[in-house]
Parts: sequence; structure tokens; C-alpha cells
Amino acid sequence: MAQRYGGKYSPDGKPAQQPSEPAQSFRNAQVDPVGMRANLMFVPPAILTLLSLNDGATGLALGLVGAGLWTGGAFLLREGLKAEAAFAARKVARKPALPRKILAALLAGTGAALAAWKAEPGILTAAIYGAATLGLHITAFGIDPLQDKGAEGVDEFQQSRVARAVDEAEASLAAMKDAALRARDRKVEARVEQFQAVARDLFRTVEEDPRDLTAARKYLTVYLQGARDATVKFADIYTRSQDAQARTDYLALLDDLEQNFAARTRKMLVEDRADLTIEIDVLRDRLQREGVHLDQN
Repeated sequence: MAQRYGGKYSPDGKPAQQPSEPAQSFRNAQVDPVGMRANLMFVPPAILTLLSLNDGATGLALGLVGAGLWTGGAFLLREGLKAEAAFAARKVARKPALPRKILAALLAGTGAALAAWKAEPGILTAAIYGAATLGLHITAFGIDPLQDKGAEGVDEFQQSRVARAVDEAEASLAAMKDAALRARDRKVEARVEQFQAVARDLFRTVEEDPRDLTAARKYLTVYLQGARDATVKFADIYTRSQDAQARTDYLALLDDLEQNFAARTRKMLVEDRADLTIEIDVLRDRLQREGVHLDQN
């Protein structure tokens, strides 16, 4: 397994991580879901635009409209892949309100149909090329999630509350990451990633048991919004002055936040186990009153 580079001359000045030590910043790490295949979808509209430049007014118009639809589909595809990745990472999630990948396939198919019409006018030819592009797009990238997912036995209202809270919390984490990147400091970026991993542990715990949302709400809103604002302010100061004290204070803030989030997660897990123990004891007492004796070994 590959290990993160570290050593005496690494940016944080710490020794290389031992194989037995967990890589904190890799926990809950999120890989960019937009890969090379999705980015290649911008190539056909560019080619179509170039080939339409010498085709007269009608050919140019059809080519530009087709290229515009295809480009719009490529942008929608990128957003659809991101939404799908966020959906897959959650244990409780609502289906995307806008089926971006399906719309991207329709736009790509329509763009291909217009390109075919420009080269060889005819409804049948355009329909064949459009349908083929639509089918290949769906085969390559799939379709959007079409159903909500969540813990069984939890009502829809509770699932919706948790999904909204986690969406807002993820937006705060994304803003933190963007601000940290502006600071152009690898140690700061790594610490923000590590804090994000700890925060997402709390998110997953709340998703598993939506009853924990009340206890965790201030962490998902007040604390994360404060962390986001502090990160933005730090990035503004650090990019202008490279203030070492501001960097030290910000890293100390991240340490405090991480400890508080981890402690809240542990407490909720302990409370959940305590609730389970109580439910088991109540069930065991009831069964004994009914004359059913359980082996407690």
C-alpha cells in the first residue's frame, strides 16, 4: 500500500508515517468523481464548432446550436457525477432534485442529431445518430439515482431533516477546503482534510440514527459555519502577509474543533449503545414475564 511522503525535509518537518499508523487525512477522503471520460465530452462540441466555420450561415448556425447543446450536456454531466458521488457516500440521502446525467444524455443526443442533420439533412439520419449518442452516453455514465435512500424504520420527515442538515454541513466543509487552497500551504490543506474526515464521521453517525440530529445540530451548523468563516479570514490574511502567528492560531483552532467533534461522535455512539442495552433489558424482562426464559450466557 502506498504511504504518504514524509520526512525531515517534508513541509511539516515530521518523520515519515509508519505503516501501522492510520493516515488521518485519507479517512473519508473523497476522490473527484469527474474523470477523464467526462472531460472528454467537451471535445466533440469543439470539433463541431471548428468544422462548421466554413459551412455557410445555415451550417454554422446548426453547428453552433449543436455544439452549445453538447457543451451544456458536458457541464450537466460533471455536476451529475458529483451529485451521484455525494449520494453514494451518504447513508441517508435524497435523490437529486434535477436528473442531471439523464438531461446531459438528452442534450448530447440532440447535439449529435443536429450535427448529423448539418452533414446530411434528413430526419431519419439525425434520429439514428441522436439515439445512438443518447444510448452510448447512458451506457458510459449511467443515470441519476431515482430513489431516496435512508435507514429503514425511520420516517421520511426525519430522513429529510438529516439530509438537509448534512447538505448544509458539507457545503461548509467545501467552503473551508476552497479557502484553505487559497492559502497555498500544504500543512494547512492537510489539517483541513483531517478535520473534514473527523467531521464526516459525525455526519455518518447522525445518518445512522437521525435521533442524534438534535444533539449534533450545533456542530453541523454553528461550529462548522464558524470554522468556515475562520478559514476564509485566515486565508485572506495569510495570502497577503504570510503571518506565521495567524497560521499557528488557525491550526490550534482546528485541533480544538477536531477534538470536540471526535468527542461528540464518541458520546453519541456510547449513548446509542446504552439505548440498545436498555431496549434489550426491557425486552428480556417482558419475555420472562410471558414465561419465556432466555439463556444469558
